Amino acid sequence: MESESPIETKKGKSKTPQKAKESILKQKSPAEFFAENKNIAGFDNPGKCLYTTVRELVENALDSAESISELPVVDITIEEIAKSKFNSMIGLIDRERVDEELYDDYETAKAREKRLAKEARAQEIQAKNAALGKKVKEHAVPKSIKGRGEASFYRVTCRDNGRGMPHDDIPNMFGRVLSGTKYGLKQTRGKFGLGAKMALIWSKMSTGLPIEISSSMRGQSFISFCRLDIDIHRNIPHIHLNEKHDNKDRWHGAEIQVVIEGNWTTYRSKILHYMRQMAVITPYAQFLFKFVSDAPDKNVTIKFARRTDVMPPVPVETKHHPSSVDILLIKRLISETSKQNLMQFLQHEFVNIGKSLAERLIGEMGPEFSPKMAVKSLTDQQIVRIHQLFRQAKFDDPSGDCLSPAGEYNLRLGIIKELHPDMVATYSGSAQVFEGHPFIVEAGVSVGGKDVKQGLNIFRFANRIPLLFEQGGDVVTRTALKRIIWSNYKINQTQDKIGVFVSIVSTKIPFKGTGKEYIGDDISEIASAVKSAIQQCCIQLKSKIVKRMQAREQQERKRNLSKYIPDATNAVYDVLKEMAKSHASKKKRYEEVDGDILQKVSDELITEETLKEKLTQHVEKVDYEMALEYATQSGVSEEPREDIYLQSLDGKSNFFDFHSPIFVFRLFL
Repeated sequence: MESESPIETKKGKSKTPQKAKESILKQKSPAEFFAENKNIAGFDNPGKCLYTTVRELVENALDSAESISELPVVDITIEEIAKSKFNSMIGLIDRERVDEELYDDYETAKAREKRLAKEARAQEIQAKNAALGKKVKEHAVPKSIKGRGEASFYRVTCRDNGRGMPHDDIPNMFGRVLSGTKYGLKQTRGKFGLGAKMALIWSKMSTGLPIEISSSMRGQSFISFCRLDIDIHRNIPHIHLNEKHDNKDRWHGAEIQVVIEGNWTTYRSKILHYMRQMAVITPYAQFLFKFVSDAPDKNVTIKFARRTDVMPPVPVETKHHPSSVDILLIKRLISETSKQNLMQFLQHEFVNIGKSLAERLIGEMGPEFSPKMAVKSLTDQQIVRIHQLFRQAKFDDPSGDCLSPAGEYNLRLGIIKELHPDMVATYSGSAQVFEGHPFIVEAGVSVGGKDVKQGLNIFRFANRIPLLFEQGGDVVTRTALKRIIWSNYKINQTQDKIGVFVSIVSTKIPFKGTGKEYIGDDISEIASAVKSAIQQCCIQLKSKIVKRMQAREQQERKRNLSKYIPDATNAVYDVLKEMAKSHASKKKRYEEVDGDILQKVSDELITEETLKEKLTQHVEKVDYEMALEYATQSGVSEEPREDIYLQSLDGKSNFFDFHSPIFVFRLFL
């Protein structure tokens, strides 16, 4: 009996299920969310992180300079930092490896033997091929796997001559996600409103180093210097240093410096393409790009010079169009409005709602609505009714006055400056609307040029920033490849070097995908406008190409006729000499006019050289008449006429500009 008790206790031991832990409700800050989902903001891998950091800093610099109508000067430097230098920066001492097998690049004796045997076989095959005179293929050296310890680090510095930032606002502008100055309804370059904040988050995740900001506003006697990082869990800035220095040079602008993990090798071409395309769409800006490395052969310095001082107007904030709002936005507008009654609210908070239309809308809403009712007292049901009416009612389209396209002149200048094409045509469409948002499409098509591949080379821009990724699904790519019949415009799609540039600006760019790298092909209004803009450029180019073809044909005809002039002159002159002899010997008499000509031949007043000169003049005359007749039949009489625009006069400047797609004439008063 005694021996049974332990067994019983053993059996009696916990077969009862454990209680599940109670789930605890947790919250994430915006910074924490973007840190965990950094691919949404374009921080997919180290190479893309370096590219996106450069892009965000450059676009912030341009926005800052343009906001004060200052011609942008942007210097961007990427400095490669070796591992030993990075360790010394953070105060970490390099250590020799003790346990080699612990590392992911460790190679066992067997694996090493196998690799060496494979390399020896490859060298033997190469030697045999070389002896037989065959082309020797260079043997690729196997790359070792790069562990986290062998990551590459870079110091990215961007300096501009823009507005600068108020001293006390700098910590929140960089250290608090989803706080900024670009959240109104207007055309903006950014995609998420994160700017340099995401670069700071990536810096904290990959290097742990803070960001450094120097800034001064126009007329300030001091330069603000701030060193900070971000408390990701609380979404607040962690300030290391925030002080003021003397501004002896009266500099204004900002300089931002951040150290991040990256990969220059894989994204070098993307970063340089981005800078080149940015120079195309902003020819009024000056960019200086540098890549600095310990290996001098890797260093890069490129200056993109300014070609014009004509800047597009600064985009202005606009009000919402009734057909573009949702219930949540209507509630937010009600909570923020300073207007007391419904009539004032409708007129003040939305575009294209005047007094008479507001009265008609309120009358249509139902008997429980009145013009004088307090807007703050609207119930949820009444707000839904307003939203439903907004979706069903007919409103005038919003104007494109709030938009700031690059302009035909700037687009043309940028294309010529960077690509040096043989010919270029540009077109700027009028403002159109999708889902209550105005948009403008500008296009340029070039033929020929340097560093341009054969076939279609597509350059896409949204709100004046280049789009380099996910090109296949973009509306511009699909239109250029599938909807334009290039042969109709005397352009060879496969053999000619064709540049297709399309810039779309809007208060809301309908990006697709999490990374917002392309514009979908499903919005008919945008697809139609893109096709029309490219076609307008092609029509202009066709005129130029036909004229060039005519000139070539004219030269060919002239060449063909001219090469027979010596033989024809010789033959005709020989006949004339024989006829002149017969006439002089009275064997055969000719009429008075013919006799005079033959007498001149005898007197050597008409020579072989005289005939040659007359035949050459005749060829020139006939060739010109044939070319004129051909041009008339082809319907090409002159270059397409282009409009010239005058800017409005105001007291701010002592000049005004005559704007044309191909020139700007500035008249000083």
